[in-house]
Amino acid sequence: MFVRIVKLSFHQENIPAFLENFEQNKDKIRNAPGNRLLELYQDKDNPDLFFTYSYWEHESDLENYRHSELFKEVWAFTKKLFNDKPQAWSVDKLVSLV
Repeated sequence: MFVRIVKLSFHQENIPAFLENFEQNKDKIRNAPGNRLLELYQDKDNPDLFFTYSYWEHESDLENYRHSELFKEVWAFTKKLFNDKPQAWSVDKLVSLV
């Protein structure tokens, strides 16, 4: 399992637009080939800070999504709302206790 973690920081006045856009696109992103999970988190101490976690079968599935029209549209909209450069990590899931 391949996990992508993305840290996003927004201008406070842009958060509603981000959340609305995420709501409109979350099912499409989740149903991208190879995607097994999509989660959105908001920091408890800094409400301008969000994290997305997405689980992918293979790294190539994420790359295919990142070259899709859906990603291009979502990212073009989202990046205009940032107050800081986004950060991303690609990690391999080693252990999960449920």
